[in-house]
Amino acid sequence: MRLLAAIATGLALLGAVPVPTAKAPEPSASTSPAPSAPSAVTWGVAPSSATEPNGRAAFGYKLDPGATLTDHVAVTNHSTRPLTLNLYASDAFTTAQGGFDLLAGGRQPTDVGAWVRLTRSALTIPSTSRLVVPFTLTVPTNATPGDHAGGIVASLAATAADAQGNQVAVDHRVGARIYLRVTGELQPALVVEELRVRHTGSRNPVVGGTLTATFTVRNTGNVRLTGRPTLGVAGPFGLGRRTVDTPALPEILPGGELTTTVRMTGVPPLVRLSASAAVTPDAVGDQVLDPPPAVDTAQVAVWAVPWPQLALLTLVALVGWALVAARRRRARQTARALAAAREEGRTQASQEAGRTSDGQDATVPATTGVDPRVGSGGQATPDLPTPDATA
Repeated sequence: MRLLAAIATGLALLGAVPVPTAKAPEPSASTSPAPSAPSAVTWGVAPSSATEPNGRAAFGYKLDPGATLTDHVAVTNHSTRPLTLNLYASDAFTTAQGGFDLLAGGRQPTDVGAWVRLTRSALTIPSTSRLVVPFTLTVPTNATPGDHAGGIVASLAATAADAQGNQVAVDHRVGARIYLRVTGELQPALVVEELRVRHTGSRNPVVGGTLTATFTVRNTGNVRLTGRPTLGVAGPFGLGRRTVDTPALPEILPGGELTTTVRMTGVPPLVRLSASAAVTPDAVGDQVLDPPPAVDTAQVAVWAVPWPQLALLTLVALVGWALVAARRRRARQTARALAAAREEGRTQASQEAGRTSDGQDATVPATTGVDPRVGSGGQATPDLPTPDATA
């Protein structure tokens, strides 16, 4: 079964840059990548005078509400065969990645794309030839002040097979940008929304982790702007405060938004971090913003538990406890050994004293049979006369 679908490819809207023959145009944000354009087919769209392209990178105007002007667009066929192209104007928008794109071919414009009237909507251009088409741009009397962006597109309809083998209609587009500023009060402003931050610890406990912040920058004013994002982080009581600047954002159209991601490395895990994302609005091109727009900031708190550091401290504590326990165990073993040695020494001393006492008793000479008359000096005591019992 043939599946008919209109797939709008991306636009070469950096001026009048033709799509290279060997490459498929960049897909728009809302569609899948389209098959390549037919081989050997290349064309370009550029601002022009009444006769030929005049070197302008885009259609740029500054008009009052209700004003009308006439200009020209040149469509060039660089191919070696004729081309039949559709020519129309549409509104621009900022993609989520910060690209400049136009509404799909089937969507009706409501802004500057609706204010453009082309004298021709279909072109058949001979090989290696150019057609210059006039158009008028009429600003409504109730147009809002500020910047309005769109483009003029030359598209080639073709069919191709998708990944499932279905036949799809493919719209290859090349265009030139339109930048219109309607006079009136300008209100440039960028805001930071949907800030999401996470901290990823490092396996190396000595170094810090990575702080990743993703946030949306929305243009809430009426002037197309770029901006310079800044990511800041600090721990409790302002410890470890750091900031990092990033390259400027792409152009953001009024009402548009884009999502950006900023990373900061070497962030210490101080348990509870305060992260802030700020964006400083800047003018696009040679615009002058006077006074400068305010800087918008969003702030969130994020947990940064130092798991590697805690693991290291736990390991150090366990090693210290093991060393202290081993020292105490050795001390107890030494004390027990000393006590046992003392006890053994006392036991041996007691046994030795007992053996010594038993030997002295065995060698003392006997004293029986000694003449009692012999004194201690070895002399005999003289016999004393026996008293007379009758005296």
